[in-house]
Formats: sequence, structure tokens, C-alpha cells
Amino acid sequence: MIPILMFVMLFVLVFAGIPISFSLLATAFVFGLPLFGEQVVGIQLYGMVQQTATQYLLSAVPPFVLMGCILERSGIAERLFQVMQLWLGRMPGGLALATITMGAIFAASTGIVGAVEVVIGVMTIPVMLQYGYSRSLIAGTICAGGSLGTMIPPSLVAVIYASIANMSVGKLYAAMLLPGILMVGLFLLYIVGRCLLLPRDGPRVPHEQMRMPIGEKLLVTVTGLVPALLLIAAVLGTVMFGIASPTEAASVGAFAALILTALYRRLSWSVARDALERTLLINCMILLIVLGGTMFASVFRLHGGEQLVQGMVAGLKLPPAAVILICMAIVFAAGFILDWVSTVLICLPIFLPILTALKIDPIWFATLMVIVIQTSYLTPPMAPSIFYLRSIAPKEITYRDMYAGVTPFVIMQIVTLLAVVLFPALATYLPAQFTGF
Repeated sequence: MIPILMFVMLFVLVFAGIPISFSLLATAFVFGLPLFGEQVVGIQLYGMVQQTATQYLLSAVPPFVLMGCILERSGIAERLFQVMQLWLGRMPGGLALATITMGAIFAASTGIVGAVEVVIGVMTIPVMLQYGYSRSLIAGTICAGGSLGTMIPPSLVAVIYASIANMSVGKLYAAMLLPGILMVGLFLLYIVGRCLLLPRDGPRVPHEQMRMPIGEKLLVTVTGLVPALLLIAAVLGTVMFGIASPTEAASVGAFAALILTALYRRLSWSVARDALERTLLINCMILLIVLGGTMFASVFRLHGGEQLVQGMVAGLKLPPAAVILICMAIVFAAGFILDWVSTVLICLPIFLPILTALKIDPIWFATLMVIVIQTSYLTPPMAPSIFYLRSIAPKEITYRDMYAGVTPFVIMQIVTLLAVVLFPALATYLPAQFTGF
């Protein structure tokens, strides 16, 4: 019963409003006392601090966060939106299509959900409201576009997942690429279909407002799109092809983002200081949760948690497909109340022995789990994407608009999940072609 009581205490603390990192640490400390006595602090806390701090793969987190914080202030998002608006504005729901496309490109440059959503939201909400877009479509589009930072590489979720599962980040990035593109395509298809059926939800931008000489249009496209694509190639391509480790690629990306900000004449001491402060805060938050999750998982295993789970699965005598379905349901439910870092750190150590016993492809399973984790950004009550949007949205966009807006996009995410389940090659083909880290 002890492993079960650990989860009971954890969720009691979480529902009491205690931050998840401290809830994990407190639970690990209380249930570690019977195992280690007074030495629990030295053996568990100090030992796990050293273990977490010396994981080379986790050293990729700070430069990835720094890159996102710099790009948020670089001006690249404004240029991307201008480019997408020029080419997509005349289509049904063109501004929403531009928002999703810009979110995908920006996500492929940063991998941080909050940074992507806040940047695109600040720019696109006033424009879409000006043209009379449906408030629910505005809310859903921005939340869904921001959540793509989870699925589209380079993703911090993949870095944390790979560090726990001891797998290649490059191969996991490759596995997430095709499902990520499919998800973006489904988002775009939904917007076009909705605005064809309900033109008032996403009216076209008047032709006279989009008129621009072709030479000027191409210049705006090149200056706004090419730098972002080069940055994506420099970070994602080097990891997937095994040219650079994730830490090296992230560091190059952060330096390139700094240069790009300077070229766009947005670099200043205040911008640099703000980016560094936010990087420090976000990095400390992530690594403290990683520390708490590592301690929790360690004590859970020492109390026989793995044997308990394996025994339960063996006793049910379920086929692998049913086991995978149960695992995905657990992750989906956890996403209602936990952030993605906690979900990965709590669930993955439990799942790994089961995957090994059932000989389930770890890359395929990882892709499924990342897709389900992405839905947690849009599903209440936690729904970080909705909280990010609430911080920047005007009062006329209500919570009701937000929940109504994100529901169709959650369905598109589930469709993507089913596609990867039915066609595993979507996740397994590309990793076999690359030799990434």
C-alpha cells in the first residue's frame, strides 16, 4: 500500500495549492524516512541534487530557454506574422491560418509554449478582433498555436523525456516531426472548413488592404521568413543528423538568436537582462521539478512501486494495445491537474518497465505520450495555454470563449494520436533515417 499512499499524499498536497515541486519533495522525504531514517536528507536530497545537476542532457535546457526568451523580444515574430498575413490573409480565416502557421514556425525556433503563445497572442488578437473574427476562434487558434511548442522540435518535453528514458534526443525529435506536421495540417484544415461553413467567424481581409508590389512582397518574405528557417535548420538539423549534441545546438541557437536580435535593432541591455532573468527563473522552476520528480520516483521504486505496477498489469492479462491505452489515459488524466514536467517525471518511471516487458517500441510510445501531454495544455482545470491567454487577452474574450475555442483543437490532437496509433511509421520512419544524439 505504501506506493499507493505516496500518490495519495502527492495529490492531497497539489490540491491544497502547494507547488508541485515542493509536493514531490515533501512526499519523497516523508516516505523516505522509513527507508533511510535521519540520513534521508544526505542520501536522497543531496544525492539527487548532484545526480540532476550532473546530467549532461539537462544542460540543454538553459540555452533552449534563453533562445526562446531572446526570440520573444527579437522582432522575428512580428515579421513572420506580416509574411503570413500577406500570403494567407485573403483565404477564409486567413488571419487564423497565419497565426497557426506562425506559431508552428516560432515553435520550431524556441520549443517553449509560454513564449510562443504570448508573442503570437499579443500581435494577433487586436488584428483578428479588428476584422470581426469569432472570439472562440481567436482563443482556440492562439492556444493551439502556442501549444505546438510541445510537439514540434526542438521541444523541452523531448529533452526531459529523453533524459529520463535514456534515449536519443535526435531520434525523438525525428519521431515527433511528421506527427507535428500532421497536427498543424489538421489545425489549418479545421480553420478553413469552419470559415467556409461560417464565413462570419473568420472573414477574409479586403483585397485592397493586402495590395503590395510583388518585389516588395518578396523582400518582406525573405527578410521575415529566411532567418527563422535558418535558425530552425541550425538547431534542429544539427541534432537530428548527429552533427551536434542538443546542448551544443541549443547554445548555437541562443547565440544566433542574439545576433538576429541585434540585426533587427532590438538588442539592448534591458532586453538582455530581461531574457537572462526569465531564463534563470524558468530554468530553476524546471530543474526543481526534475529534482522532486527524481526523488519521488526513487523512493517509489524502493518501496516496490515498479513491482506493484508490473504485477497489476500482469494480473489483468491485457494485450499490449490495451496497456498502451491505459497508459495514455493515465497521462491524459494527469494532464488535467499536473504540468508536463511533473507528468513525465511521475508517469514515465512507472511505464518504462512495462514497455520493456511488452517489447513496445520506445520511440513510438514516446511520440504518443508527447501528443497526449500536448492536450494537457488545452484541457482544464490546469490548461496552461488558457492561463497564458487570459494574461494577455482583452476582457471581451471570456473563459467560456476560451474553453469553446480549444475543444475542436483538442479533437484534432486526438485525431493525430489515433493516426500515429494506426500508422506507427509516422513516428518510426524518420528516426531510422537519422543518427542524432
